[in-house]
Amino acid sequence: MNHPSPPRWLDWSTRLQAIAQNGLTYARDPYDLERYRAVRVIAAEMLAAGSGLDLFVIRNLLSHDSGYATPKVDVRGVVFHDDKLLLVRERSDSRWTLPGGWADVAQSPAENVVREVSEESGFQTRAAKILAVFDRSKHPHDPPFPFHVYKRVFRKSFCDFAFC
Repeated sequence: MNHPSPPRWLDWSTRLQAIAQNGLTYARDPYDLERYRAVRVIAAEMLAAGSGLDLFVIRNLLSHDSGYATPKVDVRGVVFHDDKLLLVRERSDSRWTLPGGWADVAQSPAENVVREVSEESGFQTRAAKILAVFDRSKHPHDPPFPFHVYKRVFRKSFCDFAFC
């Protein structure tokens, strides 16, 4: 199944942002640092123009990332109970979604998804099986992000507290 590609402005600005971030991480020459800061500004301007968001908001978002630019990891839990699928409301847009969120450092993907399902629904689960890993930017998602996200989707089992 073919999925629409992200808009070209998003692809270009994301790649420019990654180049700028990597350059700011490794460059030592003050002139190179100045150039990479300028590339980051251009990427932010492209993102603001394409998304319709305020440039200040975009620059603030981009300034939080440092170090070598790598994809972020999102974990989601597919939880069935009595032939019903667990969905939660997304905080950002109040739409229904699978429980989950950003993976935290020093926890495995399975530990992250167990925590996320508990935080968002109150249910205790265990990760039973990984169902999918996909690149968020290769599928139609809103809002578009100025960085790559790999989504990991797990099938979850409800826990009887004696066995969890």
